[in-house]
Parts: sequence; C-alpha cells; structure tokens
Amino acid sequence: MSDDEEYTSSEEEEVVEETREETKPPQTPAEGEGDPEFIKRQDQKRSDLDEQLKEYISEWRKQRSKEEDELKKLKEKQAKRKISRAEEEQKMAQRKKEEEERRVREAEEKKQREIEEKRMRLEEAEKKRQAMLQAMKDKDKKGPNFTIAKKDAGLGLSSAAMERNKTKEQLEEEKKISLSFRIKPLAIEGFGESKLREKAQELWELIVKLETEKYDLEERQKRQDYDLKELKERQKQQLRHKALKKGLDPEALTGKYPPKIQVASKYERRVDTRSYDDKKKLFEGVSIQLPFTRLDLGFLWVFSCFYHVYSQCVSQYQ
Repeated sequence: MSDDEEYTSSEEEEVVEETREETKPPQTPAEGEGDPEFIKRQDQKRSDLDEQLKEYISEWRKQRSKEEDELKKLKEKQAKRKISRAEEEQKMAQRKKEEEERRVREAEEKKQREIEEKRMRLEEAEKKRQAMLQAMKDKDKKGPNFTIAKKDAGLGLSSAAMERNKTKEQLEEEKKISLSFRIKPLAIEGFGESKLREKAQELWELIVKLETEKYDLEERQKRQDYDLKELKERQKQQLRHKALKKGLDPEALTGKYPPKIQVASKYERRVDTRSYDDKKKLFEGVSIQLPFTRLDLGFLWVFSCFYHVYSQCVSQYQ
C-alpha cells in the first residue's frame, strides 16, 4: 500500500467522523428506545447519512483526481517548455557562433581585398614611374624640345571646380548610376513561401546590421566632434596666452582676421584723436614759414652771446 493510498484512506475516515459528529441526531428520552417506529427512523437516518457520505467522498475523489490531472498537465507543460527553451538557447548559441565566424571571415576577406588593392595601386604607380623614366630617357636621346603643349580647358580645373561646373542633369545621372550600384534589385521571381521567409529574414538581418553600423558611426562622430571642440578650445587658450605675452588684447589672435598694427603704445595717457590726413602731414614736412615770437628772439640773443664768448675762449687757448 503506497503513501498516497494511506493518506487517502485516513482523510476519508476523518471526513466520515466529522460528518457523523455534525449530523449526529438528538437523543430521545430513554423511554422511547424500545419503540419500533423510533428504531426504524433511526435506521433510515443512518442509511441516508451513509449515502450522503458516499456522495461526498465520491465528489471529493473526483475533485482530487481532477486536480492531480491538472498538476500532471502543468508538469508536462513545464518539462516541454524547458526542453524548448534549451533548444532555443542552443540555436541562439549556434547562430551567434555562425555570425561570429561570418564576421571574422568577412574581416579577413576585407583585409585581403585591401592588401590586393594596395598591391595593385603600387604596381600601377610603379608602371607609371617606369613609363615616365622611359619617356625622360627617350626625350634626352632626342634632344631638347622647346614646343609647349597646350592643355585642355578641363584639365586645368580641380576636381571640386569640375564638380561645380556639372549640370543638374549630369548630377542626376551620376546619382542614378551610384544608386544602381548600391541598391541591388530583389530577385524573388518564383520564390515559394519558405524562400520568401528566408529572404525576409536575410533583409531583416541586413537592416539590423546597417542600423548598428549607423549607430556606431553616429557615436564616433559625436566623439570626434567633442575632440575637435576640445582642440579648438586649447588652440584659443594658446592664442590668448600668446597675445598676452605680446601685450595685445586676449582675443586679438582668436578672430577671423589678424590684429591691427599699433603705431603707438597702448599705455599712452592721451588718446590720439587726429585724423588720417593730420597724421599723413607729419611725414610731408613743414612748408610754411612761421613768424618769430618774442621767446624765439630772446633765445637767438642768448645763443649769439654764448657763441661769442665760446669763440673768444677757444681763440685764447689756441
């Protein structure tokens, strides 16, 4: 006999005892115990009580079996979910592994392509150099050539100037050609449902990849903008220190144009309010004979006396 069966039988006995205690009939007086009608009624009550107890027990067993079935289904569902989760994790790990291998393979292929392109560029440059050397040798053999070759009108322009000189139709045509190389058409003719699903999944993965690269580039641009701002601020600080060392205004070297040349010291008390014409006349010389003032005449008399005394002293010593 198992533990569940023992537990069930003990529970049934407890239920029967509780029900009997609750439905226990009231005791009649002792003088009615020998009455056959009374005994018959008591037997009928006991039989009704037993039937009611049997119904309760059967109902309880049905409810218990139902709960056990539900619990069993829940356990089975949980086990299935656990298995499916393990399978999904395994598939995800496999997908990540394949994605990592594909990324490593693409990086290696890209590296090989870059090496091959670099090698081809070097070979092309070497061929051009050899051709140039050969042309120079042939030119030296032929002798000097004094003719000047005329250049085409378009060759003298830079790439930016040529780009600006293009018409709107040419730009639209170049745009269409560029988009035709970048945007590849979807070859989905005759695809079934499974292939369409695979194609949709492939396009979704491509969109996720492009969005990831876009986010990385945006973050890189933000970081570079911050670095540029920091470098500009450092440059401004250096220019401010340089201007202060030269005795200029701190913002003199940080503007768009160089600072003005000072023709006078900035520490002068009196600000020069003369116009440009007045300053220009200083370098032309005085052409007007000014009259002698009284002070000038006195200065000339003192100077003549001093010169006369000085000449006499010199003649005596000689």
